[in-house]
Amino acid sequence: MTWLESLGNIEDLEDADFDAGLVNELEHHASRVAARPIRFSTPTFKEYTSSELQGCSKNSFPAFSITAGECGLNCDHCQKKILEPMIPATRPAMLDEKVRRLIETEGLNGFLLSGGSNKKNEIPYARYLPVVEKLKRDYPDLKVAIHSALLDERRAKAMESAGVDTVMMDVIGAEDTIRDVYKLDRPVDDFEETLAALCTTSMEVTPHIVIGLHYGRILGEANALDIVSRYPVTALVLVVIMPFYAKPGTFVTPETADVGRIFLEARERLPDQQVLLGCARPPGMHKRVTDAYAIMAGLDGIAFPADGAVSVAHTIGRPFEQAHSCCSIKLGSDFRSRLTSSFAA
Repeated sequence: MTWLESLGNIEDLEDADFDAGLVNELEHHASRVAARPIRFSTPTFKEYTSSELQGCSKNSFPAFSITAGECGLNCDHCQKKILEPMIPATRPAMLDEKVRRLIETEGLNGFLLSGGSNKKNEIPYARYLPVVEKLKRDYPDLKVAIHSALLDERRAKAMESAGVDTVMMDVIGAEDTIRDVYKLDRPVDDFEETLAALCTTSMEVTPHIVIGLHYGRILGEANALDIVSRYPVTALVLVVIMPFYAKPGTFVTPETADVGRIFLEARERLPDQQVLLGCARPPGMHKRVTDAYAIMAGLDGIAFPADGAVSVAHTIGRPFEQAHSCCSIKLGSDFRSRLTSSFAA
């Protein structure tokens, strides 16, 4: 039975519209996909449940915003809404107190530190890094991830010195997108220079590419993949633009087949590095089809997987596990040795 035929037997995908040519192309590479384990991440900064998986009730990997809901950019695709689910930590002492309380009461094993940017797409973390350093000293197993925004090597080294484990940033490949969507007067080179600076450190570097960032059009994604492929990143995180964050009528939803082809290109460009599907992507059947393409393309992880994702992994023979942490946190060697299939349990 072909992959396309098998997809038709999955109840959660019975009404899905797959691109037959793309599915056949993905199946052509089945030998390199089947052996790759996949992690379904369900971090606790938002509630989650699917027809196949449950989220964790404990707040074990929350996200904190050092600016609460404020951001100096107010980009067209976000309108500051990505900050809304995050826990406000507008003072260093507030972050310290909240993290320690969650460790004691919720079994917190790590957190994401984020916040709104200034008008230069920079986030002022300097006051918070001593808190991170002390938390890491008191809780050596605590995992800390951070959204870097744009920075130089000095600030990258400061994050490393504080003990940050994983650092994330958006890589944008088109200056039209930076200018029009972000309302930002900075070139593509500034994003590459930030990635280069981060890669001089020992932190796990996980750049993000937003598919369809230019108002739903595919524009700078290929160049962004070119940039990422030049550096020894730990992982690449792909997300898909979510038009309901934007002003009505300004964005279209990218076609799932276009998204799937970028998954395939990313897998081919970074064969030895993790390629992950992050939290953001359109909901509903679009998400189910997107996630199926990600699994068939050989991506290494999916955050908040859609209904049917586990069944797709099982159908094409990919081993998997669930983790209640941010997808950008490195899987680690123990992950590959502990893989199990829920269907076999």
